Parts: sequence; structure tokens; C-alpha cells
Amino acid sequence: MGTPEPQFISIGKNADAREIAVQKSAGKTPGLMWLSGFKSDMSGSKAVALADFAEGRGQEVVRFDYSGHGASGGEFEEACVSDWLEEAETVFDRYCTGDTVLVGSSMGGWIALLLALSRKETHRIRGLVLIAPAVDFTEELMWKQRFNDEIRTAILTEGRWAQPSAYEDGPYVITRKLIEDGRRHLLFGKPLHLGCPVTILQGAKDPDVPAHHAQRLVEALPQDDVTFTLVPDGDHRLSRPQDIELLLRAVAEMSKF
Repeated sequence: MGTPEPQFISIGKNADAREIAVQKSAGKTPGLMWLSGFKSDMSGSKAVALADFAEGRGQEVVRFDYSGHGASGGEFEEACVSDWLEEAETVFDRYCTGDTVLVGSSMGGWIALLLALSRKETHRIRGLVLIAPAVDFTEELMWKQRFNDEIRTAILTEGRWAQPSAYEDGPYVITRKLIEDGRRHLLFGKPLHLGCPVTILQGAKDPDVPAHHAQRLVEALPQDDVTFTLVPDGDHRLSRPQDIELLLRAVAEMSKF
């Protein structure tokens, strides 16, 4: 199917302004909104499969790139969770016309949860489909688990640390700003209530977001209808054909017309 040309919207003021790339295909609602993972963008295989799926059903679908990612402007090292959440909120407000299912992968799962909480009173969030949701990952998965004293000292004293990437040729930089800003948005440690159903798809062999991390999210949502599916041989990306088929089935169930 034809891919719509991205539109660009400016978010933020003065020195904080950045141009954000958004792609939307109009259609019936509930619509879908895709939220990418850390250092991922809206041209990834799951995002494209979701867009094609929605367009084939005549369903509204919206996706965008965070600042410092993909086709959007801004420098990755200058961005943080607050920026990416602001961008998600703005795209939701401007482009999602009715009831919407949020579909978030990895960090996008965390952003989807924060967005659902900040827009709860609109009553327009039909539900969430989360793939390996990396809730609170800057604190729980990076700072507390993966970073040793040497790395933490480098971040605190130098303001940055270049982390090797299993998914890119070069390393990506973790900044002190990212870590400290992430603490403003932590969700674990308190009961959450989204007021909508949540489906979680998790790979049992995920080295980046362990299954027990996703299970913590299930326990943190005692008042919501949560479905947890563990893929026994699944990795972090869950982008194999059978994984994408599982994702699309979950989205179809969540977004019944």
C-alpha cells in the first residue's frame, strides 16, 4: 500500500522547538497509534505491518518519530522521556480523531502507559497493546541492573556514556539528563489504573526486557483487564512473521468496530 508522506509539526518553544515527523492514514475508529521503542522509528517492520494492516481494514492509523529518531529533528543526546511524552501527547491530541488503541513497543510501551494516564479523562483510549514494555527502563533496567559503578560514575561526572548497541553498528549515548529525567516518570511502586484493557506480548528469551519485568506491570494494574502472553521462543523485538501475526490478532481484538 502507498505510504503517506510525513507531515512535520513543531513541538516545544524557542530553543526547545523540534520538528516531528508524523504519518497518518485516515479511516474509521477506533484508530491505532504506534509508539516506537528507544532508538527505533516508525519505519520498522512492526510499525509498517501495523500501518498496512490498519489501512487494509480502512482503519485510522497514526505513527510518528520521537525527536532525535528517524525523520524527526532534534539531537538524540539532547532528548529525554519528557520530550518524547510531550510529542506523543501532541500527536495524539492533533491526529487521533476518536477512540484509539495505543500500540507501544519496548520504550514505546512506557510512553503509551504515560500517555494513557495523562489522557485518561478524555475517555478516548480504547486500550493498549504493549510489546515487551520497558516500563521505567532508564532506572530499573539501566541504572540499577546493567550499569556498574564505573558507568554510573561516568554518567554523573561526564554527563554521558556511550553504550554498545546490539541493534546498530555504533554505540548510543546514555546521558545524565535521560537518567535524571526518567525518574520524573517512574510508574512502578504504586498501583496504576488506566481504565481500559491492556494486552502485553512478551518474549521469554528477551535479553533486554526480561519477562519478569513485564510481569511486574501486570501486578501494577490490579484494577484493569490485563492479558499477558508469553512467547516461549520470543526475543526482544518480536518481529518474526509469527510474532507480527500475534500482534495483529491482539490489535484486531482490541479495536473491534
